[in-house]
Amino acid sequence: MVPAELPEPVAGPGQVVFKLRAASLNFRDLLMVEGRYNPRQPLPLIPLSDGVGEVTAIGAGVSRVKVGDKIAGNFSQKWISGEPARAKLSASLGGPIDGMLAESRVLDQEGVVHVPEHLTDEEAATLPCAGLTAWNALINTGRLKPGEVVLLQGTGGVSIFALQFAKAAGARVIITSSSDEKLERTKALGADEVINYKTTAEWDKRAKELTAGVGADHIIEVGGAGTFNKSLRAIRIGGRISVIGNLSGNVTEVNLISILMQNICVQGMLVGNRDGFEAMNRAIALHRIRPVIDRVFSFDEAPEAFKYMSSGSHFGKICIRF
Repeated sequence: MVPAELPEPVAGPGQVVFKLRAASLNFRDLLMVEGRYNPRQPLPLIPLSDGVGEVTAIGAGVSRVKVGDKIAGNFSQKWISGEPARAKLSASLGGPIDGMLAESRVLDQEGVVHVPEHLTDEEAATLPCAGLTAWNALINTGRLKPGEVVLLQGTGGVSIFALQFAKAAGARVIITSSSDEKLERTKALGADEVINYKTTAEWDKRAKELTAGVGADHIIEVGGAGTFNKSLRAIRIGGRISVIGNLSGNVTEVNLISILMQNICVQGMLVGNRDGFEAMNRAIALHRIRPVIDRVFSFDEAPEAFKYMSSGSHFGKICIRF
């Protein structure tokens, strides 16, 4: 990853130019710069899917925003509403199209969203991927109800957002981590029960115990190959597993009978559409939710930010301030 000088963007018809104030990192971004997300991705590429900035110019016909507004880009620029489709997913920020690690960007007005006014630039920059993925998994498609049990894996960005959304919805939260210190921090955010998966290797059995043998209603599955089968054992009959990450690998053997005979819903989560982003922002503003940020790096420290994400030691989100 090297710096480059590019021409200043110009707003064409229906387009918005904005000066970036902050961006945030996702595991997807790390995989992208390491060449592991899509080895056939055309280069050069401006990385990062998440960013927030101030509108500095608008093109002819723009009505969704005005100069001076604070906006974020929607991850899937063409997925405005409804169900996903190949055409809607063909223009995702940070790959295959250029992302947000730039001083200024130009996007179509349909691909930008106003962010909650009570948030700092860095806090707002965490919303487009991690926030919306958690929202889509639990609220939009998961239809989370008060009193239901949500089981979360780890303390990265998606899991911490899911914790905050679940508590705002009146749910009970069980969360896992390898760090007792991080687990204590989740309690301060409202986690009801915690499990250290290093000292309790059979965390799936512990989750069943904590639910009187029933299992969780929802599981946010970020581990991938190394955790998926345990999620199958920790979910209740008729429960939902939202597959979001692959931190421990992509391929594992699965006993399909356990899914079939327990009527389990397993659904992949590819962030979400613009309508969902705007609905999430209304809820964040209503409940005054503040995203959890672990560290903030400067623009010039972007390579160090990626190294820090690679270490896996963060709690919540990693941001870059412009």
